[in-house]
This record gives sequence, structure tokens and C-alpha cells, in this order.
Amino acid sequence: MASGGPTALTELATATAVDGSPLTPKALVRRQRIVEAAIDLGTEGGYDAVHMRVVAESAGVALATVYRYFESKDHLLSAAVSAWTAQLQRGLARIPARGDTSVDQLVDVLRRASRALERRPLFTAALIRALSSPDPGVASAAVRVRDQIYDITAPILCDMPLDDVDGIVTVLAHVWNSSISAWANGRAPISSIGNDLESAARLLLAGRAD
Repeated sequence: MASGGPTALTELATATAVDGSPLTPKALVRRQRIVEAAIDLGTEGGYDAVHMRVVAESAGVALATVYRYFESKDHLLSAAVSAWTAQLQRGLARIPARGDTSVDQLVDVLRRASRALERRPLFTAALIRALSSPDPGVASAAVRVRDQIYDITAPILCDMPLDDVDGIVTVLAHVWNSSISAWANGRAPISSIGNDLESAARLLLAGRAD
């Protein structure tokens, strides 16, 4: 997962405190440290390892500071999904999607995302559990992640109508949710996530001229 720094802070510039108040640059640094601490704990021990007090200690902040930015553990973990997606965006900025066609480029992006999940199975399972929470903070984080996925996808499908791109992103999100839930419930291997996403992408864009 990405470390903090100017790029990370730029991506978190729209983040606010739980009460909706804007965050100063120093507060954004603290927030980023908290997210990274949660990511490290979740990667090592899964959902149950992410205790807010331990997160505060790992991030070097007071427990009250953690609750100023995140109303619950599920809210905090859902924000980590956005951080992970931002890392994918930065990776694509450094190494653009590979492939001779837009379909191949989209598949390359989906495969990169899937491999990141496969490398952190405990953290991935923690994210799935957190994203199922009815917490309002989780819902707002999920919207941000979808916007990030759209921003990643739209340049690849730049010659398609925006409504079509939006529909493709929506379908891929449903496939992702279904595949990752099947893995989390022991019905499929984790490798099936990338395979299902690639199949969906190729079916959605079948016969499309580049």
C-alpha cells in the first residue's frame, strides 16, 4: 500500500472530519498515517486485528484523533479501499495500461487490481467485511471508490459515450462484489476474482472496434 506524501495528500484533499469540517494539511498527514496503520494491521491479522486503540498507537496519535476522522472501524477500513485504489491510479500514471486494444488495456488494469488483492488475502477479507456495514461513512467511501474506478476506466474507453462507460463500470463492480464474496465465503479461489473480471470485460466489449 502506498505511503504518505504530497501525492497521497492531494488525493485525500477532499477528506473531512466526521463532523464534516475540512482538514488542515497537518490533519491530512495524521489521517493518512491512521489509514496506513489500519492497512498494516489488517494485512498482518485481518479484520479482528484492526482495533482502534492499536491503530492509534501504531499511527502515533491519540485515540480521540482516530475517532475525529473515522466514526468506526468499518469506516476506517473502507477508507483504506480508497487509498488502495489511489495507489492503483498512481501505478497507472507511472506505467500505463498495457495492450493493443482498449479491451486488453482494461483487462490489464483489472488484473493489476486483482493481483493486489491476492497478495493481501487477510486484508482483502477485512475490507469485504467492512464494506458490508450500514455505517454512513462506509457508504460515502464506497462512492469515492466508484468515482476513482470510473476515473481509471474512462481514459481507456475515451471514445465511448459516457453513459456506456458508466454502465461498464457498474457491471464490473457487480462482478467484483459477487466474485470477492464467493471467495470470502469459501466457494471459489481468490484467483477467480481476476478471471471473472476479465471474462466480464471481454464480454462487455466483445466485437468493439479499436
